[in-house]
Amino acid sequence: MIVRIFSEDQYRLDESHHAHLDELDDLVVAAVEADDEDKFHESFEELLDYVRKHGEVLGDEELEASDFILPPADLSFAEAGEEFNGEGLIPDPPPAAKA
Repeated sequence: MIVRIFSEDQYRLDESHHAHLDELDDLVVAAVEADDEDKFHESFEELLDYVRKHGEVLGDEELEASDFILPPADLSFAEAGEEFNGEGLIPDPPPAAKA
């Protein structure tokens, strides 16, 4: 799967990471919904770091359609309320991928 961090890079991650990305995304949503700005920043940075650590950066010549697009690292808490709600930005993986 391809994940873009807006204003940074695109990363290729194996589909096996989908479930954990969804869990991290859910933590960000929960922090926003709880109006916990500190937890939001902590959770959002953890999500971005996970993508950076486990993903392979695609070169400029490898531009592909992104499966998921994450906001930039400097996203404000106010902006996060518009982005992270409901299921968040990374929906649950298909049942076969959860196994």
